[in-house]
Amino acid sequence: MLRNDNHSARSSTNPGSAGNGVSQVTSLIDQVSTIIVGKREQVTLSVICLLAGGHLLIEDVPGVGKTTLSHALARSLGLSYARVQFTSDLLPSDLIGVSIYERQKEDFVFHPGPVFAQVLLADEINRAGPRTQSALLEAMEERQVTVDGQTLPLPSPFFVIATQNPSEQLGTHPLPESQLDRFAMRLSLGYPDAAAERALLIGADRRQSLQALPAVMSQEDWLTWQARVERVHVSEALLDYLQALILATRDGRWFAQGLSPRAGLSLLRLARARALVSGRGHVSPEDLQALWVPAVAHRLQALSQSGRSASAQARALLEATPVP
Repeated sequence: MLRNDNHSARSSTNPGSAGNGVSQVTSLIDQVSTIIVGKREQVTLSVICLLAGGHLLIEDVPGVGKTTLSHALARSLGLSYARVQFTSDLLPSDLIGVSIYERQKEDFVFHPGPVFAQVLLADEINRAGPRTQSALLEAMEERQVTVDGQTLPLPSPFFVIATQNPSEQLGTHPLPESQLDRFAMRLSLGYPDAAAERALLIGADRRQSLQALPAVMSQEDWLTWQARVERVHVSEALLDYLQALILATRDGRWFAQGLSPRAGLSLLRLARARALVSGRGHVSPEDLQALWVPAVAHRLQALSQSGRSASAQARALLEATPVP
């Protein structure tokens, strides 16, 4: 039996917990859901991920709307957007940019690459080799890139939305653990149900609908609500629960290796963002539970003798860990 965390009676008066911001975020989810039909839960999780300042990994078969989702989010937030098709011959300079000698200036001038967009879609990221994949590590963690010994800041906000095909498909390379750990969340859209697919078949072309999407909020509004995530209250009991879950992943009974401190910090920020989207000024155990599998399964490797996937093992660990 779960108990609610009621340590924050002040949440109803906390300016960061409700008000027009939640209605703005709800409008954002509503609008994107008109493009990604029948996938409101995945759209909501995507918005929570971005609100928490995290990067999003979408793993699924081609053609289910991964690229469309990222484009709809960027347009609805009024952010600059760039898409890079990852291939086996893609170079790091194709992402970051390159310095080109300009005769009239008698000097090398840096021409920024697509990584300088606020929303970068790394499409089919696991089709590129490890060298190109690793070019994103500094950008994702530190929101900066280093070129010719010079450190250049990336725009704010900055998100990477990466898609990857199932590993059993031809031409794919597994993402290194260091990169997987930089994604706050991994989702799968899956095939639409019958009603959603019928709506897609008889409705307008979603690519045309994308072009007509207005920005639901300004960039300044979005940055303000990202900052308010930090003000969502977290009780000592909730931290006890989070630590119990993290420590359970490290005891050797469930996984080959446990969660990193980065993963714990990311999960806590995601939980704060979910509480904010739900109109609450405090994090509850249900927030952690709802986010647990999409936030941690891609970071973990189930023990071979368990016979379970990492997602199934993470779900079992969650069910076996009592709420303090």
